[in-house]
Amino acid sequence: MLKATEHQKRIMKKTLIILFFRYYLNTLSLISPIKAGKAGFLMFCHPRRRAVKPHHLEFLNSSEKFTVEYTGKKVQGYKWGNGEKKLLLVHGWESHSYWWKSIVTTLPKEKFTLISIDAPGHGLSEGSFIHLPHYSGLIEKLIETHGGFYAILGHSFGAFSSMYTLFRAPQLPVSKLVLMASPGEMQEFVDYYQALIKFTPRTMKAILDYFVKMISHKPDYFSLKEFAKGIKIPGLFVHDTEDKEAPYRHALAAHKNWPNSEMITTTGLGHNLKSTDLIKEVEKFLG
Repeated sequence: MLKATEHQKRIMKKTLIILFFRYYLNTLSLISPIKAGKAGFLMFCHPRRRAVKPHHLEFLNSSEKFTVEYTGKKVQGYKWGNGEKKLLLVHGWESHSYWWKSIVTTLPKEKFTLISIDAPGHGLSEGSFIHLPHYSGLIEKLIETHGGFYAILGHSFGAFSSMYTLFRAPQLPVSKLVLMASPGEMQEFVDYYQALIKFTPRTMKAILDYFVKMISHKPDYFSLKEFAKGIKIPGLFVHDTEDKEAPYRHALAAHKNWPNSEMITTTGLGHNLKSTDLIKEVEKFLG
């Protein structure tokens, strides 16, 4: 009998997890919709913590480390350079600060001070829970703690969270915003999981009711193109036409709604956008 490959084992494991959540939550919603709604909501808020490998640590240890207390948990921070222009680097879902290595090693340290954090439940930070308003609250605290930033650079979920932060708190002292591979609509994320796990309408209603209870808005409120209408500072979208995780069309729509924004379009770099030439273009925008 042939042994299953590692890839097949991962698929089997993922399938079993999906079947478990489908059965558990759909059954629980018949007994206690409130408990089912809470469990379903929390399922969306617990990222997998990716390992911080030795070569990641080697880079992170080249920084000046610091910690920030946020909602009772220690958030790990990193600082490189001592330049006049302070940049805040905000990574994406299930990532950590190593993602910014190419940016950190390329930008001149005599010109920029680069500050990055591992989000709660990511990297070397404590916690296991995060959602968009939660991340946004941390970004706001960092802005206030450091006396403002010349620019925020966000990737993926970090970009979306940064945009939302400056939309809801436009008074925060930030001069520029760079959004790299940002998602466009939270509703799409919810629809994806609904299609994947196949919650019953009763279960989905319970989850959405709890979502509104905790966040005060329905998922469709969180929209990149709508947030863009309220942003006044200069912005830069960086997006790849072949991004399979965050569709290009959302960045394009948001760019059209933000008169004071520019856009760099790439093809072939995907969601990670790794390119030295691209970093040079971002540096030009940062002045």
